[in-house]
Amino acid sequence: MLDKIILNAPLYLLVFARIFATLMLLPLFSMRSTPRTAKIALAGYIAFFIAGSANLSSYKSFLAQDGFASLEFVLLLAGEVLIGFVLGFYIQIIFSSLSSAGQFIAFQMGLGAASAYDSLSQIENPLMGQFFNLSGMLVFLQTKWFQKIFLGGLITSFDTLNALLIVNTKDHLISFMLKSLSHMFMDSLVIALPVMGTLFLITVCTGLLTKAAPQMNLLSEGFPVMILVAFTLILFMIPSLIDFFVRAFSTAFSEIEQLFHVLGGV
Repeated sequence: MLDKIILNAPLYLLVFARIFATLMLLPLFSMRSTPRTAKIALAGYIAFFIAGSANLSSYKSFLAQDGFASLEFVLLLAGEVLIGFVLGFYIQIIFSSLSSAGQFIAFQMGLGAASAYDSLSQIENPLMGQFFNLSGMLVFLQTKWFQKIFLGGLITSFDTLNALLIVNTKDHLISFMLKSLSHMFMDSLVIALPVMGTLFLITVCTGLLTKAAPQMNLLSEGFPVMILVAFTLILFMIPSLIDFFVRAFSTAFSEIEQLFHVLGGV
């Protein structure tokens, strides 16, 4: 294994750079509690298996006789890191939509202040945001999208896209990322809108009843009612939410695959 890596060290390093950059932004692997040594080892093993089958012939003309080139190789390495960041950041956008939906619901429930550090998103996140984030991660693992990323997505990205094409097709990449951010907010609203709409109607009814009969003191009773109704709705929505998560993951990876084909001119 080490002999093969040493013989093809420049090409192996290019493959390793893209995979390691992707791992650094992937959910679960981007957690600070995940040891850096484990990330490097996993990226090294994946790079070893992919380097033998990846199409890297377009890079060989930019390498010197001894296998390395000073400026050219550094630029190619930076391009591979950029491609890895794009793939990892796009997957982060998918989970950010789930977390944002939980935040919308938490603020409408009155639990916006009940926030704690979320190890997955690495930010202060309300409890409902963490719930949706963890639920999406479980669905992501159960549907084997991690295996599809490593066994299918990364190999396809090496066959269709390299660092040399990023410069010529940067406009497609920028527009794709902006469209992905807009889809993130749209998916968040689609997930949170049923609960938010119901809680809004409860808030309006509580306000009207409080105005009609101030002595009832419905303000103190409305808070637990909204929490109970929200959790009940989420309980009944779980099957639909899981189906929506699966469709969102499938659509997202289809779009990133199309982006790689467009950037690669396939």
